[in-house]
Amino acid sequence: MIQRIQSVFFLLAGGLYLGLFGVPFAETKQAVAQSAFLNDAAYGVQDHVALMAAFAVAGALPIVAIFLFKNRAVQMRLAVFSTIAAIVGSILTVVLFMQEGLNKSKEAINDGLGLYMAIAALVFTLLAYRFVNKDEKLVRSADRLR
Repeated sequence: MIQRIQSVFFLLAGGLYLGLFGVPFAETKQAVAQSAFLNDAAYGVQDHVALMAAFAVAGALPIVAIFLFKNRAVQMRLAVFSTIAAIVGSILTVVLFMQEGLNKSKEAINDGLGLYMAIAALVFTLLAYRFVNKDEKLVRSADRLR
């Protein structure tokens, strides 16, 4: 059913992943001219094509999973793929930031809201997977009783 709690978790996860396109992962007080990522004083998803792709996939899959409520196995697979895309995007974010951001910046780098949104979205995706799996187990146990 679409009104289950996992639908809310999928919606929150998808919204947070797609919301990363509007908020930065890290910020500085002033722009760093020699940095490819901090040249606008903010390091976000839109600074690299692979980050945009990973987080777009991670955001789209939970939204799609909401409408596949009749097929719990596909919902669980989409949650797993979304989690994998988010982890790949997060690792890529850290690697790119470590390669580029810290080497050229003498400015203090502050963490942005995007960092916490990515973590919260990952938690919501995992919670949605847990509740879909719980529903699947409930249906299987009811089938055994018939």
